[in-house]
Amino acid sequence: MSDSEHILSLVSSILALLLIFFVLVTRKQTRFNLPPGNMGWPFVGETIGYLKPYCATSIGEFMEQHISRYGKIYKSNLFGEPTIVSADAGLNRYILQNEGNLFECSYPRSIGGILGKWSMLVLVGDMHRDMRIISLNFLCHARLRTHLLKEVEQHTLLVLNSWKDNSVFSAQDEAKKFTFNLMAKHIMSLEPGKPETELLKKEYVTFMKGVVSPPLNLPGSAYRKALQSRSNILKFIEQKMSERLTKMKKGKENMEEDDLLGWLLKHSNLSTEQILDLILSLLFAGHETSSVAIALAIYFLQSCPEAVQQLREEHLEIARAKKQSGEMELKWEDYKKMNFTQSVVNETLRLGNVVRFLHRKALKDVRYKGYDIPCGWKVLPVIAAVHLDPSLFDHPQHFNPWRWQTII
Repeated sequence: MSDSEHILSLVSSILALLLIFFVLVTRKQTRFNLPPGNMGWPFVGETIGYLKPYCATSIGEFMEQHISRYGKIYKSNLFGEPTIVSADAGLNRYILQNEGNLFECSYPRSIGGILGKWSMLVLVGDMHRDMRIISLNFLCHARLRTHLLKEVEQHTLLVLNSWKDNSVFSAQDEAKKFTFNLMAKHIMSLEPGKPETELLKKEYVTFMKGVVSPPLNLPGSAYRKALQSRSNILKFIEQKMSERLTKMKKGKENMEEDDLLGWLLKHSNLSTEQILDLILSLLFAGHETSSVAIALAIYFLQSCPEAVQQLREEHLEIARAKKQSGEMELKWEDYKKMNFTQSVVNETLRLGNVVRFLHRKALKDVRYKGYDIPCGWKVLPVIAAVHLDPSLFDHPQHFNPWRWQTII
């Protein structure tokens, strides 16, 4: 048989397999009353269009067109899997309320490859629950009041005092610096500005560029560089673990090192690999979402002078009361008085959409509003679509913190 005949035979076989796959998928789908939609191209589906960049205060052209054509619940093929996309507030709430029962986390495999198999983003079931409980036990209400609030104030003052009069700065860069230093201190008692902290920050920046890049493990790619930085970060954390364990055995623990790493070593039965992945995932989650939210708050506030003025008045009133009582540091009671500040935070998270959508998977066949969600299908609750829904929020594109003061 000639080379051309071999190639023709191979192509025919591939086409036949694709046809069989299409027939099987179509036959399976006929059993269900699926939402309307378009499955797009084989394998790729509509992923490229779905991930096309768009403004944080919008849902993007792809979502707008699909909702207009198919409604708030539609089917698609995203991230290589058949998918139900939900811009419906009721279905999104139903998905989250049934986490672990009808639905579970299902992030792309590339996320687990770079964050680690023990990351809370990729864990499901009992292990995810256990990791979550461990994290929440450390971040208990008492610790938030006695430790975290004080650390937030200290790191805020550190950033503010670094600014010079009439200087220009990047809100995004300053927010990232603030949140990284806060998380590094809270997790491993690393001091801001120290050489080891700056070295870790440099590796983390490279790591983050790979997390948000295409998962192409090729020489010179951002993903390949991120995998190397991940290895360097884990070596750094493991070295800190070793140093801490040595101190614990010798009874020379530093009381100032009251951090997540020390708490895990004392109060959990996690393996070294599990601790490393947990710390990396918390550093990632705490740093990225918080820094983006802070930068967005500054962006929104600069176009809303009335909100800036009310914020200033609220905080000046708290400052005057503390001065009269002879106190300096912020306390939990002061934080609870920041009612309008909380409204600004809520509105920033709504309009800014720090987390635009979630990755979930159906564990069972689910029926909702007459539509079927087949077992094993990916489900994407699009949080941004709910936040910007004009039927739920008046003038949803407008930054209006006062809307939260009327919500009970």
